[in-house]
Amino acid sequence: MNSVFANLFSSQTITPASFLTILFSMVLALLAGLFIVWTYRRNYRGVMYSNNFALTLIMMTLITCPVVMCIRESIQLSMGMVGALSIVRFRTAVKDPLDTAYMFWALTMGILLGAGQFFLTACAVVGIGLLLTLIAHIQARGINSYLLVVRMGDEAEKAANQLINGVRMQQLKSKTVTAAGIEATYEVRVDKPDALLNKLRNVPGVHDATLVSYQGEAV
Repeated sequence: MNSVFANLFSSQTITPASFLTILFSMVLALLAGLFIVWTYRRNYRGVMYSNNFALTLIMMTLITCPVVMCIRESIQLSMGMVGALSIVRFRTAVKDPLDTAYMFWALTMGILLGAGQFFLTACAVVGIGLLLTLIAHIQARGINSYLLVVRMGDEAEKAANQLINGVRMQQLKSKTVTAAGIEATYEVRVDKPDALLNKLRNVPGVHDATLVSYQGEAV
């Protein structure tokens, strides 16, 4: 029985030095994952922040690191791992395309740490974090996009259209005509949304006007 266990574990001997390396890599993977989540939460501009997605980013970094550490010394293991992962299908829809970038960021940090590229990991995690923060701040300073929903009578359509056409950037997304009146949806980009709503409210025949924050999703 002892010989059986000896043969099982003889191919991979865990020395104190290797154990410390594994522990050090996993701690760094945890710190890198936490930094990625901190950057994601700081720059998040959506409506509903997902704690599960943030936890997923940390786990992706932690899980990828030991996998790469396992296969980096063995060609046979690496080929087997590629074959095993090729049959995996992920069907979870990603609502924001930028979330995909955070997922690949977490995977990349796990791969680099598993490969022992600690300096490259430090440069990548800090550099990408600063770049994403800079992009988020630049976007926040820009003109915001909204969906403008206007419900009005037939007599108010011409005046409302003239007012909306005066917006620098606007596009008609949908229009519904019923016996009760007209409902039109526009994509508009304005820096003073309250002023636009007040002008529409003063147009005779406009029943109500609603602005909804718009991130570019299909309507």
